Amino acid sequence: MKEACGCPGSKMQDFAEEQKGAKDESGSRSSQLRQWPIQLHLVSPEAPYFQKADVVISADCVAYAAGDFHKDYLKGKSLVIACPKLDEDQDTYVEKITSLIDAAKVNTITVLTMEVPCCAGLVNLTTKALHAAKRKVPVKSIVIGIRGGGVLSEDWIS
Repeated sequence: MKEACGCPGSKMQDFAEEQKGAKDESGSRSSQLRQWPIQLHLVSPEAPYFQKADVVISADCVAYAAGDFHKDYLKGKSLVIACPKLDEDQDTYVEKITSLIDAAKVNTITVLTMEVPCCAGLVNLTTKALHAAKRKVPVKSIVIGIRGGGVLSEDWIS
């Protein structure tokens, strides 16, 4: 079957057979989302919930692949989401992330991406912002697998 847009990250894959043995958890879990909006184009770095916060910059798909996204990555953190492949005006993303670093004086940034090649763009945008910023903050990159959301790599990039 032909890949959509020729991108390996758009290749159709069916995980239904792999999920048959997945643990069934009953009950509900509280959301750990602390603010709105979350889309990087819409957030204001001046918002109080970004001031001196630990920030998660997540590719849009991560929360769907990582079953415990709220518990493992979001609890106690402020969130912005973006898609480096589909979103336009990515220079604005660099400016906003730079403003989070300098104006909001965030403590840390964790960039969560999927293992597909196009997601690396989110790490690149964050790295550009880090180089443009006056302040330096610790930035961690975590890559999530598309098959069940396991962590494939976790590296400090600054």
